[in-house]
Formats: sequence, structure tokens, C-alpha cells
Amino acid sequence: NSFVTRTNTCGELRSAHVGQKVTLYGWVQYQRQGLFLVLRDFQGLTQVIIPQDEAHSHVKELLSNAPVESVLRVTGTVSPRPPGQENPKMPTGDIEVKAETAEILNSCKKLPFEIKDFIKKSEALRMQYRYLDLRSCRLQSALRLRSRVVMRMREYLCNLHGFVDVETPTLFKRTPGGAKEFLVPSREVGKFYSLPQSPQQFKQLLMVGGLDRYFQVARCYRDEGSRPDRQPEFTQIDIEMSFVDQAGIQRLIEGLLKHSWPEERGSITTPFPSMTYEEALAEYGTDKPDTRFGMKIVDISDVLRGSNIRFVQNALSYPHGSIRAICIPQGVRYLKNKDLESLKESAKSQFNQEIMEIICRPDGSLKSLLTKFLGEKEQSELIQALNMQEDDVVLLAAGEHKQVCSALGALRLLGANLLEAAGLALRDPTAFHFLWVVDFPLFLPKAENPTELESAHHPFTAPHPSDASLLYSDPTKVRSQHYDLVLNGNEVGGGSIRIHSAEQQRFVLEKVLKEDSEVLSHLIEALEFGAPPHGGIALGLDRLISLIVDAPSIRDVIAFPKSFRGRDLMGNAPDYVTPEELEPYHIQVSWPLEEKEAKKN
Repeated sequence: NSFVTRTNTCGELRSAHVGQKVTLYGWVQYQRQGLFLVLRDFQGLTQVIIPQDEAHSHVKELLSNAPVESVLRVTGTVSPRPPGQENPKMPTGDIEVKAETAEILNSCKKLPFEIKDFIKKSEALRMQYRYLDLRSCRLQSALRLRSRVVMRMREYLCNLHGFVDVETPTLFKRTPGGAKEFLVPSREVGKFYSLPQSPQQFKQLLMVGGLDRYFQVARCYRDEGSRPDRQPEFTQIDIEMSFVDQAGIQRLIEGLLKHSWPEERGSITTPFPSMTYEEALAEYGTDKPDTRFGMKIVDISDVLRGSNIRFVQNALSYPHGSIRAICIPQGVRYLKNKDLESLKESAKSQFNQEIMEIICRPDGSLKSLLTKFLGEKEQSELIQALNMQEDDVVLLAAGEHKQVCSALGALRLLGANLLEAAGLALRDPTAFHFLWVVDFPLFLPKAENPTELESAHHPFTAPHPSDASLLYSDPTKVRSQHYDLVLNGNEVGGGSIRIHSAEQQRFVLEKVLKEDSEVLSHLIEALEFGAPPHGGIALGLDRLISLIVDAPSIRDVIAFPKSFRGRDLMGNAPDYVTPEELEPYHIQVSWPLEEKEAKKN
């Protein structure tokens, strides 16, 4: 209550305050029959008794007629609630304030929606009136927790470990590869700035500059269009260090998260487990595994290798052919036929992957189109390999290793969702399973042209020391010093040890990625002036906080987020500008014909 004219907040009064005269400020949560109202502020609720005597008739009239969500100042005396009227669900439930004077500081007009967490309202309406939505307990709690976590991170990095908080530019130039960047026009003809998708180049240049340890709560920008649960502007905890290896970065982040973790969410155990990219793909079908539950992918190639099943033999005849399966526990009991069909259809439509099902009957026998091709020994080995129990359902896939694993990984998550929707508790919502994924490939084939390569992380990532020679002979086989941090199946951080040799950086850009290195000439030249070995990481703050508070979307932990389509529905941005405003930037808008007509009308 420092610096303000209130004596207390609406959430702090207790029995110890009985008899004290207090001044409260807040919003009218609700009012009951002219007898009392509940006043709310950021910290909580206080019940205010409306006086009924003639001497305070003006106060009664004012409080009885104050619209919901109006802002009031109330002065009165703290009293104990009458016996039997205490409310144990309210922290202030043992007391009430008997109003003596009151003032409406600002009256509220009719609301577009009720400001209560249990009232459902469309997300579009919430975002249009975001300043009202921010009054909700859920958003208030999330934003305050976010603030506390960031403050603790600053304390850990700057005060305990000597990091320097540096602000890097928002206006820069285009970076080759990676996500699409927003362009900002300049007054020079044909020249544009780019909004950085991360401070990547600047933090490396800070290491060249000898700063040793850099940190920033960084605003980043990516023009990724309409992607669910993504934001065109987002926040990273950005970190870079000199003279560090992968293990050093991992221990730093584990310590950082342990130090800043909210007490009310329990404790986290360090060190975090680690898994290679190949292991993650083989067992979970993804590079961001949710390790809170089993249903791992199992390789059953050897079990079926001797069978006469044509599609099995066809799959195993390929160089990277594989037969794999997942076991859905109690699938017969919890999943309907339409659920199994939707799982198979999903694999077909998303991955072009056929799925075969096997059901374990109560007597232990198997029901499947495959069983007539399998002997008793093979069936027994299959049951053992998949640890099948009564009423389990197995989904089997055959084909190219990566495709098979990716399809089964997606079905594993969809299957878990279906089981939980049917009432089987599979994933503990209060559990936090962190995991490091390491040894990613340095390069991947481009989706649009598999004969060309692109960086799996970004073009500044250093090759794995054991694979450095392969960079020049067979770059497709090179592992990287790239590491991702995964939490409950979500990527919450990613980083790498960087290339600090100008010669190697130029080779990667020009010979492997076929990029114009001139765009990065400033960075390559900097590496020639005694650049130290360095590495770093960035944590996605929005995603991390949304997982900590179990929010359905990252939009629920950002004060003023953009919509699914990247629009600000409250301020109606982006918006049109006049030709006169565009003239200094040498830009003319070419309108599609239908939009021209719409603007005329």
C-alpha cells in the first residue's frame, strides 16, 4: 500500500484488523439487495456492509445503485462477521467492513460479458475487450506469476552468476534461413529493415566483444501467418556464454529453472534426463516427447521378420524399413470402433501410413487380420515384446523408419487424448517432466526439394566434434551441438554451441546451404577477429509460463496477445494507412480488384 491513498487491499483484511478504520479501493464484484456488496481488487475480495440507518442514507443510495464493475472508494470499520456467516472459501471470510463513507470514482456502463472465470465467452470477444478480461482472477494470477518467475530469473543470472542484461536492436536486416521475418520500410528507396526473429547474431557479436555472459528478456518477431497457438511477437529468455560446452549450458538452465520455479507448483528434480534425437524419434515418434506416460513405440521387426506377410516383407526390404507398434492400454474398454477408425484415418491422411490393429482378447489370444499368418510362437513373442494385457489394442505400422515412427508418435498422443476423454487417467496434470533432446542432425533435406539441405536449427550451429570431418565429405551424416529442452511434450527451449571459425561458417553458408554469405559478412568478419568459443540457448517464456499455470493457450499468459490470425482485435491492427503516409517510404499499394471496389463502397 506504499505511495497510494488506500490503507489496505481488498484481499488482506483478517480478524486481527477488527476495529480498525480502513479505506479500500476496488471494483464492484456484485451487490445483494441493498444489504452488502463485494469489493474486488488485484489481491482479493472484501464484503462491504451497506448502512441501513437514516444518517447514512446517501451512502446506502450510492452503494445500492453502483453498477457492477464500477470503481469505488469505501471507508469504514472492520467488524467480525456474525456467527455462522463466516465464509471459509474467502481469505477475508471472517470479517466485513461496515461502510461509513463512499464515492463512485468511475461508473461502469453495461458490460459485453460478465467478468467471472466460470462464465464462458468467445476468445474473440475476450480479445476485443482485453482490458476487461485482464480483470479476471485467472489472467491476474498468470501475469503476476510470470512477473515473479522473470524477476527470479534475473536474480539468478545477473546477481548470482554475473550475466549482463543487454538490450539488442529491434530494427535490423534479413537473416537467411529460418522463419519469415517482418519487413519495416525505410526512407531509402527499396531498402527495408527486418524485425529479428531472435537476437541470435547480436548475442554472438557480444561474445566477440568480450562480454562473456549475456542475458535478455527479448522480444522476437516471426511472420508465420495463421498457426495455432503461435504469436507473431513473443518473448524469449535469451542467453549466451563464452568458453562453455553443451553440458555447461544444460546445468545453467537446470539451475535457473530450479531457482525461479514457483513454490506453489511443487519442486523440480535436476539434472533433467537426456535423450538423443534418434532415441526420441524411435521411441516416441517426435523430437519433443511427452514422457509423462508410456505407450512407447516398440520395434517388432525381428518378431515378424520370418513371417510370410507381404506388406511386412516389402517394408523390411527397404534400407530403412521398419515394423513398429504402440500398445494402447485397455483400448477395448475405453475406445469405440469409431475412435480406432479415426486414428487409422489420421495416420493415412497426415502421414500416408496404413495402420493394422491387433486386439488382445480376455483369454490372451489375439484378434487381427494378421493372426492367420502368424504361428503360436510369433504371436507369443509379439505379446511379450509389446507387454500386451487383456483388452489392450495394438496399432502396427510398416514402412520407412522415420515415417512409421512419426505416424505412431502422432497416434500415441491422439490415443492418449481419447483414453483421457473416456475417463482413464494417463497423464498427471500436476507433473512436470523436463527432458533434454540432443544430437540432432546438423542439416535436413528441404521439404520442397529433398536434394537441397537446410539447417535443422540455424546456420550458426556447430557440428558435433566427432563428426566435424564429415561436414566436408557427407554433411547429411553430421550431428550438431544443438540441444532442445522439452517439458511435457512441448519444446520450451532450444540452443546450440556456435561456429566460431569464420572459415567453417562461410563453408556452411556457401557450400552446404547454398546461401549468399554476403548477407552475413559483418558476422563472418567478426569471427576473424579472435572470436571465443561460445554457445547459448533461448527459453520460450510464453510457452513455459502457459505450461506452469496449465493455460489452454499461450494467449492466456500474454497481456495483449494477437488473435489466431495475427490481428489485434482490440485496436484493430494491422490497419490501413493513407498514400500520403506511405510516400516517404517510396511504397505504393497495389489493390486486388475486389478490395478496390470494397474500399470505394
